[in-house]
Amino acid sequence: MLAVAALLIGAGAGYLVRKTVGEARIGSAEAEAKRIGEQADREADQKKREAVVEVKEELQHLRADFERETRTQRAEFQQMEKRLLQREEMLDRKGESLEDRDRGLKRKEDELESARASIEELKLRQQQELERISGLKREDAREILLQGVREEARREATQILRDAEEEARAEADRRAKEMVGLAIQRCAADHAAESTVSVVELPSDDMKGRIIGREGRNIRTFEALTGVDLIIDDTPEAVVVSAFDPIRREKARLTLQKLISDGRIHPARIEEMYQKTEREVETLIREEGEKACYEAGITNMHPELVKLLGRLKYRTSYGQNVLKHSIEVSHLAGLLASQLEADVAVARRAGLVHDIGKAVDHEVEGTHVAIGMELLQRYHESDDIVHAMSTHHGDYEAHSVEAVLVTAADALSASRPGARRESLENYIQRLQKLEEIADSFEGVERSYAISAGREVRIIVKPEQIDDLEAYRVAKDICKRIQDEVRYPGQIKVTVIRETRAVDYAR
Repeated sequence: MLAVAALLIGAGAGYLVRKTVGEARIGSAEAEAKRIGEQADREADQKKREAVVEVKEELQHLRADFERETRTQRAEFQQMEKRLLQREEMLDRKGESLEDRDRGLKRKEDELESARASIEELKLRQQQELERISGLKREDAREILLQGVREEARREATQILRDAEEEARAEADRRAKEMVGLAIQRCAADHAAESTVSVVELPSDDMKGRIIGREGRNIRTFEALTGVDLIIDDTPEAVVVSAFDPIRREKARLTLQKLISDGRIHPARIEEMYQKTEREVETLIREEGEKACYEAGITNMHPELVKLLGRLKYRTSYGQNVLKHSIEVSHLAGLLASQLEADVAVARRAGLVHDIGKAVDHEVEGTHVAIGMELLQRYHESDDIVHAMSTHHGDYEAHSVEAVLVTAADALSASRPGARRESLENYIQRLQKLEEIADSFEGVERSYAISAGREVRIIVKPEQIDDLEAYRVAKDICKRIQDEVRYPGQIKVTVIRETRAVDYAR
């Protein structure tokens, strides 16, 4: 019982203690909660005041931006309004200007109508006055004008006829020469004048004594080695090498130039230099032959024939360099053969070697055609090549198209302008004859033979010869030239009629 009573008393005391402590804790918690609530209220009021301040500041910034943008737009609107007002004023001024122009045009139109009426009236009075003065009626005057028109039409018809005749002649020439012209225009070569002497320049006249040598031993040695004649005369600072053999003359010229450059001239040195020059010239001859074959497109030619071709570089004929001429003939013959669908290779090869006999015609008896045939046969050229080259001077009858083409190409190369020389006397006589024929016609004021005698330009007196008469004079002069003058190619006759009106201001 005591234990139970003690337990109950303990439980009651524990309850009272817990109750007291709990109430104390509750009171303390309520006080803390109240303090926290008051602090939260104070912080909330502070944040509220700060938020209000921020909002007010933002509103002020927005209001300032809005006012600034508004001012900018207002300024732009004012400028735009100003421009519109200016444009409106300008349009008003233009409208007024257009109205003034319309009024001016209307006034000018009225004036033109008035002037037109006055002109018509004046024209009528003038026509009546012309009829009274001339004694011709309007129909008669019209007939006279028509007669003039007919004459003009006749002149134009003559002009058309002349143009048609010239066109027909040009077309005929074009058709006749088309093949030849195509070949010629694709081939050109330089030509040197034929000569049997070469001039060697000296640095001074004292060199002449050194070339002659003591008692003439140097010059004798030189002439004996080279086989040329060395001419030393009064010509200042020059000596002349003379020989009919062009290769021998070239070797002597080069040897003399080397001796002059070296300065040591004595028999042993002369012999040494000549041997060196001889080797150089032989090398050059072979190279020139190979170059000619390459340029003509020829292959598989015997080396001896190549060397003979190179020798033609130092050979001239009627002022033409024979090697250049041979290359030109090769090109022409090949082009002509291609047009006629003949054997181009045979034509080109035969054209290149057609004058090969001239390389040794100073050393071998016979014509260059016979010598060339023998050389080609010796070095195993085909019968077609031998035959084509053998006919180019008419010594043999041509039996192939290629032979005919080689002959034609040789004639073209030899006869074209500038290929061969003619004597100065004959040239001057031809020019004088052309001018003499032109001056013999009535109404010719002056005449000039120009373009190396290939054109005659004639100035006629305009008061004596009209345009149609000038055409007739040109035809008559052409006929006289054809009948009385010998010339290669053709000669152009140009008649010039010029009318000049001259007056003086005083």
